[in-house]
Amino acid sequence: MLRKLKSFDLHSKRILIRVDFNVPILDDVVVDDYRIRKTIPTIKHCIDQGAKVILMSHLGRPKGKIKPELSLMPTGEKLAELLEMPIKFSHDCVSEDAINVSHNLQPGEVHLLENLRFYNEETNNDSQFSMSLSKHGEIFINDAFGTAHREHASNVGIVSHFMNKGIGFLIEKELEFLSETLTDPSLPLLLIIGGAKIDTKIDVINHFLGLADNIVIGGAMANTFLAADGYHMGKSLVESDKIDIAKKILLNASKTKTKIILPIDFTGELDSIGSKDFYHADKDNIKDNMICEDIGQSSIDLFKRVISQSKTIFWNGTVGIAENKKFAVGTESIIDEIVDSECISVIGGGDTIAAVRNYDDELISKFSHASTGGGACLELLSGKKLPAIKILDKK
Repeated sequence: MLRKLKSFDLHSKRILIRVDFNVPILDDVVVDDYRIRKTIPTIKHCIDQGAKVILMSHLGRPKGKIKPELSLMPTGEKLAELLEMPIKFSHDCVSEDAINVSHNLQPGEVHLLENLRFYNEETNNDSQFSMSLSKHGEIFINDAFGTAHREHASNVGIVSHFMNKGIGFLIEKELEFLSETLTDPSLPLLLIIGGAKIDTKIDVINHFLGLADNIVIGGAMANTFLAADGYHMGKSLVESDKIDIAKKILLNASKTKTKIILPIDFTGELDSIGSKDFYHADKDNIKDNMICEDIGQSSIDLFKRVISQSKTIFWNGTVGIAENKKFAVGTESIIDEIVDSECISVIGGGDTIAAVRNYDDELISKFSHASTGGGACLELLSGKKLPAIKILDKK
């Protein structure tokens, strides 16, 4: 059984927390602190309980090399700002000096370790590296949902070195909405799935067949499904090698209660992306030189009707090129409809959350839950177990 943070006596204990501070940094400044802010409740709870807090995270993919541009120091500065207190920082996550800093912490102090992935041993789940990391703490807490689908030293290998281990508030909430809600959802249940590639979403779609009442598919993924259904998609992105997979999914859906809903019209450009030769077409009248970049108004109205009839919604992936305001209309219309509804709404995926925040940052709080994990979110929605959670759930 997973042990939750509030079940521990944290007073004067060294609490080693795996966090996810993998955030965008430009010119040594954090440009999006969303993931850092989501860890604050766990960190503050430990501080308030008189714990000594040690934080570890990765940043980017340095592949075992020390890269100054991937240092966690800027995230430490942002964290200190958010906590409104100074923190300690070590330039090596497993050095003797770093371990000594952790051991000499006073209750209420915070120590951030340098990028775990400056060591290849982290991604290789090296046992010696795990043991070295474990020397920092007396209690291990995993609150890095974004890496929970990976088997790394700091989230899987390290667990065997602790008698006392559990999950933080962030992971607790992720599991509540992505696992428990899916186990017994309020019906009708809707899955909205978007983005460009089918590969990462196949398992999610298959898992929802027979479970969801409706599956709305948008983005470039929809082009492939429409092509599989016999429609000509012009110059739009279509994964030709995935058409047979799309056909199989459509066939399997027809044998269940689940209805797959695809766009019925599109907006886009002619000849090339960026041509600004804007065009609208129904799905059966797409020109040879048209590139579909967003759903059209008829599709928006269709999708909104399905949303309004749903009680539980899981959404992963935008339905257009939402980073371009011209083609964010469909995605933003979905945001408005979900926010205005009274359903349980769960969104996941970096692009989806970025689209919401770019549209109106305050709207992110209007969703029942916004997941901090992309791959981990998809794994859970596929019905799979996450390695970093599974190992903590062992008796």
